[in-house]
Order: sequence, then C-alpha cells, then structure tokens
Amino acid sequence: MSTLIVLFGSCLIYRLLGVVGIDLFATWVTSARAALASMFLFTAASHFAPMRKDLIAMVPPGLPRPDLLVFFTGVAEFALAVGLMFPSTRFWAACGLMILLALMFPANVSAARRGTRIRNRQATPLWLRAPMQVLFIVWAWMVR
Repeated sequence: MSTLIVLFGSCLIYRLLGVVGIDLFATWVTSARAALASMFLFTAASHFAPMRKDLIAMVPPGLPRPDLLVFFTGVAEFALAVGLMFPSTRFWAACGLMILLALMFPANVSAARRGTRIRNRQATPLWLRAPMQVLFIVWAWMVR
C-alpha cells in the first residue's frame, strides 16, 4: 500500500511543482514518469534495508538463492528507475520495468498464498496485488 502512496503522492507533488513553474514537471506525463521512478527507487531501497528479510521470505520456495534474487531485483529496480528519467534510455527502461513486474509477480502470488508476513502484516492479498501490478505496468507503458 505504501507503494501506491508514493506513486500517487509524488505524482501530485511533481505536478504541483510544474504548476508553480518548474519546467521538469510541466506536464502530467513528466510528473507521472518521475513518480514511477520515485516509487521504484523507494521499493529498490527496501531490497537493501531491514525489510530485505521479508522480501527474501516472499521468494517462492524452490528458487535458488533468494538472497541473490532480492539483491539483483533491487539493483534492477534502481537502474531502471534512473533509466526512466533519460530520453535515450526511457523506452527500454519502461520495457524493463514491465518485464520485471511480470517476473516478480509470482513472488507476490507465493507470498499471499503462503501467508508471508511483510513488516509484521500479511502480504498484500491477490485481489489487491493483481490490479496494482496491472496499474504499474500500464503506468510504465504510458510514460515510456
């Protein structure tokens, strides 16, 4: 849920900055792009913070080296978020985020089905997580 707050909250803040004259956020699309990048920087940071243990627990059983998978997905989220902000890499970064979201969705399904606890709460239920993933993928497509 905090990811949605970061996404929508930062989008509104960026757009307000555009309204007061900061050219970087002059349109909804540029504000939405920066918001998506902000959200992925926020989620990438969790891969290297105390929440890392919870993310490792989300990895479906049977996948090798969950710790490395969490590390590499964090690095990918960071790199792709930064890539969104540059015109020369924007398209490929957005495509990479869409692929990453699709590849990580099974971890969300696994965590929800196994009742994994994340920050001492149940993992996001699938009825909410699936539409969130679709939203993130559509958002990435729209800001490419």
